[in-house]
Amino acid sequence: MHEKKRVGLALSGGGYRAAAFHLGTLKKLHELGILPQIDVLSTVSGGSITGAYYCLNQNDFATFEQDLKQKLATKSVIRSVVFSWIFFRALVYFFGGLILTGYLLVAGWWLLATFIGFLWLFCLFRFQFSIFPVSRQIERAYDSFFYNKATLSDLPDQPVLAIASTNLQTCRPFTFSKKKMEDSFYAYQQFPIRFQHQAFPLARAVMASSCVPFAFSPVRIDREYFQKPEHFNQIRPYLVDGGIFDNQGIQKLSQPRSSYECDMIITSDAGNKLPFEGTYTNTFALLLRTVNTFMTRIKNFQMAQHLFDAAKSHHKEIAYLSLGWDVEKCLSGFFDGLKAGRIPTRLIEAHQIPEEWLSDLDIHEEAVLERLQASIGYSHIISEKVADQDKLVARSVSTNLTKLSTKQIDCLMRHAANLTEIQVRLYCPSLIGNLTGISRQS
Repeated sequence: MHEKKRVGLALSGGGYRAAAFHLGTLKKLHELGILPQIDVLSTVSGGSITGAYYCLNQNDFATFEQDLKQKLATKSVIRSVVFSWIFFRALVYFFGGLILTGYLLVAGWWLLATFIGFLWLFCLFRFQFSIFPVSRQIERAYDSFFYNKATLSDLPDQPVLAIASTNLQTCRPFTFSKKKMEDSFYAYQQFPIRFQHQAFPLARAVMASSCVPFAFSPVRIDREYFQKPEHFNQIRPYLVDGGIFDNQGIQKLSQPRSSYECDMIITSDAGNKLPFEGTYTNTFALLLRTVNTFMTRIKNFQMAQHLFDAAKSHHKEIAYLSLGWDVEKCLSGFFDGLKAGRIPTRLIEAHQIPEEWLSDLDIHEEAVLERLQASIGYSHIISEKVADQDKLVARSVSTNLTKLSTKQIDCLMRHAANLTEIQVRLYCPSLIGNLTGISRQS
């Protein structure tokens, strides 16, 4: 009797854009009958918004879909911050210090003005996160909009939700789930440091996962969530966006011997398109783009390690889809993988590509593509592709937490659904084949 293969789904970061894009991925997997088969749901940043909300509402997908679409179209996290007492207090401090220093200068109190100005600047930089703890307000917004005071213990047993954050103290991932919250550095030392995870607020875990550096204040773990209170004084985890370490959420699903490791993996990546079409008008914009460059470099390295190596060396089926991709180019992408030797033998056999064709792929390219089209029901998939102008709408959505238009949500969802179907049928054929009641449409 064959052991059941674990199925994992990774949802990347990208703010509300990612939340809407991943909703389209979930919808297509639901239509294909695959969604109930997901064992582990690995989420990052914007993907954590959708993943956590789905896990709390998975018993009625139609209601979940409608409610999340309505929330993404009407609930602005940033607006909640701007109209909060925390933001008002920060404005009072910032402009109050400027006005007071300016008044003293005009009045001729140069020494006092200099002292007050330096004190104001010192406190602004030294106590920035106390003066403007923006993450607390975002957590309140998440809880009000999506999670209604849910804790990690309220999550279902299946799928196992693994919410990713990055611990700046250890430079390692910090993961929240129903059964544990941990950083491997803390968990596997001689005297492990454990956390009381059951009562940890789900909204705070999602906040930690989406805590963008430079914009939001890092998330701390309060003393009450340590199994041994004395450990609170020994370590100082500072949690920020999980995308700093792994923006696709695939690392824990593909890593050998990880408690979240899966045999079949679907990765939905809502990363925006390149090249960058903005402008570099200030140091902050330049800094953010530099960070994005680092993250893109890491992403490319991780794709090679977690996608290609895991598929070839660890015998995993991995379907990857990205917002920047076009459905009509996915078949040629598979063919390029064949030529580069990145396609595992079991996938070649599943799509019934004759061995003699592989000896000279350039000659048999047309035949291989026709065989793939027949194997996955390509004519049906391509008939549902999103129009070019709608793809532009989807890709123009920026990475933020402000409400989206109905048009933006629809374009993001439809493009994700279309990409999900073709990539799953290409790269996870056994997942499709193992499901009853699913027929390939041609």
